Amino acid sequence: MTAELQIRNLHARVEGEEENILRGVNLTIRQGEVHALMGPNGSGKSTLANVLLGNPTYEITDGEILFGGQDLLEMEADERSRAGLFLAFQYPVAIPGVTLANFLRHAINARLKAEDPDSKGMPIPQFTRLLREKMTSMGVDHSFAGRYLNEGFSGGEKKRAEVLQMAVLEPKIAVLDETDSGLDIDALRIVAEGVTKLTGPNMGALVITHYQRMLNYIKPDYVHVMFSGQIVESGGPELALQLEEHGYEWIRQKYAAPEA
Repeated sequence: MTAELQIRNLHARVEGEEENILRGVNLTIRQGEVHALMGPNGSGKSTLANVLLGNPTYEITDGEILFGGQDLLEMEADERSRAGLFLAFQYPVAIPGVTLANFLRHAINARLKAEDPDSKGMPIPQFTRLLREKMTSMGVDHSFAGRYLNEGFSGGEKKRAEVLQMAVLEPKIAVLDETDSGLDIDALRIVAEGVTKLTGPNMGALVITHYQRMLNYIKPDYVHVMFSGQIVESGGPELALQLEEHGYEWIRQKYAAPEA
């Protein structure tokens, strides 16, 4: 059965604040579809990503999110991950003392344990074969396996490590929060090609980005524009090209609230 992420009339704010950042977001993403979410700074794009993956800093004030028919808002962050959601962070954090291989092995075993409480996890030889296969297919140097997660990684290496995590964990829908941040052209191309290899019938994606350049490599089925906490425009890839040519000023002029 194809998984579906449904966001309905979602309102959210930073916990303790009065003003909502998200003000009625509506969006449906199906497994296998690639959606691009664009918009100016401060429009709510990263807030949406954090809310989807259960960041406790944010408070839901109205609306609902369903994933595979389940109430996502009733699930903890780890439960959302095990259900098949994945978040690629804009700025991945380093975890000294934990190798990338150990991190992924524990993540896989946690998922297996959730599916079967009696599971003893994936045998180490089987996991090692899986990891090597995924590293080869994603063009990731095998030395990454023994490095501490993101410690001393360049921006491009951090993003490649996250693409590897996606390849190993095989989420149903991945949320990429400005994955192009801090990448030069070569690193961007390598990371985007990795994401493109993974999207398809088994994985959908929500690609959050400011710029068309990311979408030169990751071809979206749908493009959405967020402004002032709402999705105000939706269309095909041509919408991203329009934004690249004209910027966001026409969005501001069209949707900015009139001054009192």
